Amino acid sequence: MNFFEQHHDEYLEGLKALLRIPSISTLSEHKPDIQRAAEFVRDSLTKAGMQNAELIEGEGNPLVYAEWMGAPGKPTLLMYGHYDVQPPDPLDEWKSPPFEPDIRNNNIYARGSADDKGQTLILVNAVAGLMKQHGRLPINVKFLIEGEEEVGGEHIENYVKSKPPRLKCDAAVICDTEMFAPELPTICVGLRGIVYGELHVQGARQDLHSGIYGGAAPNPLMAIAEILTALKDRDGHIKIPGFYDRVVPPSAKEREAWARLPFDEKEYTEKEMGANELVGEPEVPLFERVWARPTLEVHGIRGGFIGEGAKTVIPARAVAKVSARLVADQRPDEAVKQIQDAVKKATPKGVTAEYKPIHNAAPSLVNPDNKFIQQAAEAMKQVWGKETVYIRSGGSIPIVGVFDTYLGIPSVMMGFGLPDDNLHAPNEKLHLPNFFLGIEAVARYLELLGK
Repeated sequence: MNFFEQHHDEYLEGLKALLRIPSISTLSEHKPDIQRAAEFVRDSLTKAGMQNAELIEGEGNPLVYAEWMGAPGKPTLLMYGHYDVQPPDPLDEWKSPPFEPDIRNNNIYARGSADDKGQTLILVNAVAGLMKQHGRLPINVKFLIEGEEEVGGEHIENYVKSKPPRLKCDAAVICDTEMFAPELPTICVGLRGIVYGELHVQGARQDLHSGIYGGAAPNPLMAIAEILTALKDRDGHIKIPGFYDRVVPPSAKEREAWARLPFDEKEYTEKEMGANELVGEPEVPLFERVWARPTLEVHGIRGGFIGEGAKTVIPARAVAKVSARLVADQRPDEAVKQIQDAVKKATPKGVTAEYKPIHNAAPSLVNPDNKFIQQAAEAMKQVWGKETVYIRSGGSIPIVGVFDTYLGIPSVMMGFGLPDDNLHAPNEKLHLPNFFLGIEAVARYLELLGK
């Protein structure tokens, strides 16, 4: 039994303690919990032997910073994670309370277990373990942990944009992604970016009686439907002019590697997604659709009367929440302008329509031949005993683009979640063997970089 195996109970108790804090960043009533979670992470870093551990207060939730710089001449890694979580709703679908961690079938169930408290503590525990064993680290390490990842991350973005000297480093390490399959070590080399906003449509001055005015009055809900169907066709092709112009297709080498991944499309569709069949661009292979192609999705529409019973009203206004996922080399600002122009062109008569952006993040793509990626892959291979695979993710981690743009560093995405971890959904979980082995893999990574 190695050092890390001897401390499983300690790691598990620390994880449970952090998971019990309902640090929901989108709800203002949880501000005290956000503060508690930030202090918990700071204190954990101090206990781990890090120096200068502190909270960086600002216009948003606190950032947590700490460092250990006792390895002159060796590489410096910036370790990133987030302590905030999504709301747990709908509560009645949880099998155990979302902030009372429950272990079932080698999984720990709680909001934030995989996204991202468990994976953040993988980084903290790896460093703590090396410090306890050797009294020092093989390389230099800096931590920057945030509390706004689930609501846009403005505080950390503004902080990184200021390029504080303390953030100077060679690469970032992020544990906020997943393994492609159980027991298959995985590194993510690409993320989609995102443009998120609202489509506002205004018709008459006030709601109107659909009997008296129906047939003459403009209907904003119908207008939203018309606009949205003009932006994307039934087969998933985005009809926004110029939207695909910058899209860089995956290389033949990537496509070949993706084709070798262990994958059951029926299980993915029916078990993982709970859907009847897949949709999207029929001529584009599945992995390319979800990893390397842009999307346009509608997340909610409000307007008119949606209560129980009947009310025959033509609404005066309606709003749709709409996002686009972007891929390399698309640019968020340009994508927003393209969407706005397409909305203007598709707006039917009788209404006004405007797409108002809320937040965005750039896509990212890292060369897998980068030495920091290669050493991470080797560390994971040594711990799991299997070759590490490279994938992309359809999701967005805004900080990756921020690190690339303002610090000029690559991000190594060593993910230890699983595809069925129910991120942002009821019954979120983290597979405990991945939690423990992840700690060993990160520690091994630091050792390899220090040689």
